[in-house]
Amino acid sequence: HLQLQESGGALVQPGGSLRLSCAASGLPLDHYTLGWFRQAPGKERVGVTCMSNNDGTTYYANSVKGRFTISRDNNTVYLQMNALVPEDTAVYYCAAIWLATVQALCLKIVPAGSWGQGTQVIVSS
Repeated sequence: HLQLQESGGALVQPGGSLRLSCAASGLPLDHYTLGWFRQAPGKERVGVTCMSNNDGTTYYANSVKGRFTISRDNNTVYLQMNALVPEDTAVYYCAAIWLATVQALCLKIVPAGSWGQGTQVIVSS
């Protein structure tokens, strides 16, 4: 059973940067597709970025292209967030699914198999 644990959420000023981490345990991440989702108050959870450990493909939501970067180092997945704006304020969740495309995970075509508990990001002056 794959377990995910996010960390790194904080209060940051507009224009600032933040890096979130997602530590995976229980199973190796090979052949998993990994992603970051976010949920703002009163809104649905949406996919921000996803990456495939099968073919190396990535997906980015239009709202974060050029500002956010997903990466992986062994059993930790990172989300580097730059040029943050108040609209990025949300609870950020890490997710994983076995052998799916990045679009399938990020666009919620298939449900994630594992979720973290979330970490809060607030962008405000």
